[in-house]
Amino acid sequence: MNIQEIIVVEGKDDTVAIKRAVGADTIETNGSAISEETLRRIEHAQKKRGVIVFTDPDYPGRRIRAIIEERIPGVKHAFLAKEKTIAKNGKGLGIEHASDEDIRIALRNVYTVNTSNYFEEKITLEDLMLAKLIGHPQSKERRTRMGEILNIGMTNGKQLHKRLIMFQITEEQFKEAIVQLDQEEKHV
Repeated sequence: MNIQEIIVVEGKDDTVAIKRAVGADTIETNGSAISEETLRRIEHAQKKRGVIVFTDPDYPGRRIRAIIEERIPGVKHAFLAKEKTIAKNGKGLGIEHASDEDIRIALRNVYTVNTSNYFEEKITLEDLMLAKLIGHPQSKERRTRMGEILNIGMTNGKQLHKRLIMFQITEEQFKEAIVQLDQEEKHV
């Protein structure tokens, strides 16, 4: 699997994992203190080949993603569930710990943020409440699993609503994910 876009990752170990899993070029942010020079390189890459942001599912990774998204419209996003990025010894979290297959799956399921001024709200906060994704004792676990099913990453309630709109998740996709969530819970 060869990737045309340049993949933005946090560090050298992530680059090694990406190159092991797919044919792709990377830009490393060297952590969450993303420099102006790195942002300019990402802007240039977006204009020339396109960019996929693929950061760790933790606070620094989400911060990097937000900085890039705000500065460079139209970048694509790939997400991995937190449990797929945990080191075998349990000490560490990151893309570098993911299996090659999980990396390939994440890169096949990229999203582009809707950058138009019009964001159609197909799924409401009331829908999230009815689906037990906010305001319920199990909401956090359900949101985490919803993020995995839809490949949009781990979120809090407000972020989930925003991502559903930004990534143009359809009502049908949302309903199918809820059915899957409910079926999984019955089998636990």
